[in-house]
Amino acid sequence: MSSLRQRYQFSVKPQEALLILITMFWGGTFLAVQYAVTLSDPFFFVGLRFATAALAVGLLSIKSLRGLTRLELKAGVSIGIAIALGYSLQTWGLQTIPSSKSAFITAMYVPLVPLLQWLCLGRMPGLRSWIGVALAFIGLVFLAGPDGNLLQMGQGEIITLIGAVAIAAEIILISAWAGKVDIKRVTVVQLATASLVSFMMMAPAGESVPPFSTGLLVVALGLGIFSAIIQVTMNWAQRSVSPTRATVIYTGEPVWAGIFGRMAGERLPAIALLGGACIVLGVLVSELKLKKKPASDQAMEQTEG
Repeated sequence: MSSLRQRYQFSVKPQEALLILITMFWGGTFLAVQYAVTLSDPFFFVGLRFATAALAVGLLSIKSLRGLTRLELKAGVSIGIAIALGYSLQTWGLQTIPSSKSAFITAMYVPLVPLLQWLCLGRMPGLRSWIGVALAFIGLVFLAGPDGNLLQMGQGEIITLIGAVAIAAEIILISAWAGKVDIKRVTVVQLATASLVSFMMMAPAGESVPPFSTGLLVVALGLGIFSAIIQVTMNWAQRSVSPTRATVIYTGEPVWAGIFGRMAGERLPAIALLGGACIVLGVLVSELKLKKKPASDQAMEQTEG
């Protein structure tokens, strides 16, 4: 047993632990978003949400904003566009398709990240990462429990799939610029860009400003603060966490969403519980590291044998 512990060890960086915590918050926002779309159209809600987030981070970063560089502006705008498309399209799709199908289609960003990373950045993921991603994706399929035929996609399905591509692009872009820019400045720019792009998409989508609602305001403010925390943490953590490993950690989102859903009265079927187990296994596999034994330990074992 001691030999097994020496060979295999779980090594979780503080950055990865924070991403896991963020994933908990992320999963908990699902019910809030479902409530919000009953009070507002998707693009307006996402715009209001990220405007709140940009304001929150901006107030804490007023001094550092003076040093904004052209590279940081470029990075923030690019990431912000991806965020706006990902969140807005996912929210829009939820108006016409069930949440389970939406979760499954959105989960396509899991295999898309290593593929885009390979194609765009030339970074080939390791074997453990590929196995972890595969297990997590299989788990997401079971967790979402798709009973329809995804080959016959309607408008809602196509919109959600495009949103999944945008989410994968967001993770790739964050990693591409991590370590080269100031976290606070880029976060303010990307949140403000996400808000502006979402508001600009209201007219093409035929949306109008909804009537004032205390519930909508509270949800937007709450999710805006969460979004600010999430984006700052992602930008900081992905300086040292690879996109593929971060993606595997992010697949815990539907697990936590299922837990919070159960607390709200939903009940997960057995196949969904199996899916959650596969996701956790995928995370563990990606974190499991093979540690070679020192020569002295190997000689000792041979002597004892």
